Amino acid sequence: MKSISIKGQERESVGKSATKAARNAGLVPCVIYGGDKPVHFTAEEKSFRNLVYTPNVHTVAIDLGSQTVDAVLQDIQFHPVSDRILHIDFFQLHQDKEITMEVPVKISGTAKGVLAGGVLRLNQRKLKVRALPSNLPDFVEVNVSNLDMGNKLYVTEVEADNFKLLHADNTVVAQVRMSRAAMKAAQEAAKVAKGGK
Repeated sequence: MKSISIKGQERESVGKSATKAARNAGLVPCVIYGGDKPVHFTAEEKSFRNLVYTPNVHTVAIDLGSQTVDAVLQDIQFHPVSDRILHIDFFQLHQDKEITMEVPVKISGTAKGVLAGGVLRLNQRKLKVRALPSNLPDFVEVNVSNLDMGNKLYVTEVEADNFKLLHADNTVVAQVRMSRAAMKAAQEAAKVAKGGK
């Protein structure tokens, strides 16, 4: 999985007034959990652009000067009106401990049912995976080539090499449905067949 770097400064005071002052200075208050103790730090709001406003998923190398912590985004709070980032929680990665993350689904191939006039519907845009940090995929590839009209692709049919998919076996990832135009044509054909008898 791709990693992005964020430069931050550790925070000593974490009270309301210190947090407000940090936000007024264009900084985002953050916390890293999962280590010996929580690490509080701030970083410039613009440094989170490639992490937050993207469909892709990344691990984060947080450079705090005295140490660099590998982590993943766990939770984020936005201002209800201005949509600015108010607070971010990170979870520290340990190379020997598995972690759970949501990863985007990437479609490959062209479904037979689409070639026959159907419409491909992606039911799951992200899938929850569990893996060691070094095995986390950038995306989960889903091959839809064998899907005929009306077929569904279940999570059990998705290849998962070095990671586990944490979904019920009956979870539908993608399906091919009949398009409205094809449905209308079939109804018209049925009416003609009835009338012709």
